[in-house]
Amino acid sequence: MRLTVLGKSPSWQDAGGACSGYMIEEDGVCVVVDCGNGVFSKLRRFRDYTRVDAVVISHLHADHFLDLVPYAYALTYAPRQQPVPVDRWPGTSAPAHPRLIAPPGARDTFRRVVGAWGNDDLIENAFDIQEYEESTIPEVGSLRFSFRTVPHFQETYAIRVASSNGSGGFVFGADCRPTAELIDFAQGADLLLIEATLPRPERSGERGHMTPREAGEHARDARAKRVVLTHISDELDELWAREEAHRGFGAPVEVAREGAVYSL
Repeated sequence: MRLTVLGKSPSWQDAGGACSGYMIEEDGVCVVVDCGNGVFSKLRRFRDYTRVDAVVISHLHADHFLDLVPYAYALTYAPRQQPVPVDRWPGTSAPAHPRLIAPPGARDTFRRVVGAWGNDDLIENAFDIQEYEESTIPEVGSLRFSFRTVPHFQETYAIRVASSNGSGGFVFGADCRPTAELIDFAQGADLLLIEATLPRPERSGERGHMTPREAGEHARDARAKRVVLTHISDELDELWAREEAHRGFGAPVEVAREGAVYSL
């Protein structure tokens, strides 16, 4: 299993960066986890977008799904997707139609978003939408996905990816405040990709994110083998974030970088 970081920014993009997006490949299968602002362009640097088997969405905040819009436009209108020859493209009777594995309510959310300016069925026509629940265990080729609800500002799911051939053990914590749910779900992960959005805990109101120190502590308690901080701005000092997470984890921790590749 190979993981490529397409985007790691929080809800505002790094300079030249992209929000949440990760590409998982194994045995010719390709799955994109989250598709936030800027991710579709980054995906095209690494993979033909018509050769993506599925997209899995952790939750329905814009920075985790908004680039489904340009992706859907490409699947709908790109010359290679048409039934008749266009320019150098010969035409196809089987245009790409990836699975879109998304949380409950996704279809209605997508309709409200794209319906604000055009046809509300743009995304559902371009993708095969399958709404999951916490008990759902979808498989895409040799990859098996499982979900766990984690506390955030709206319904959000951490995602665990395992391989049927025994490799892997990748956990993406999505967005969440400190929680025992993630620690339990991520137990023994070969790679834990965990958010570290905040320089300090929220001063008031409901919590929804973690600091680097808290991320490291969660990884320690989950006994993760390798830890990568994500959902973190380029306006936070990377060295400071690594040091804080190291203090929590008890071992070196990495910060996600666009284009970084992790083999499991």
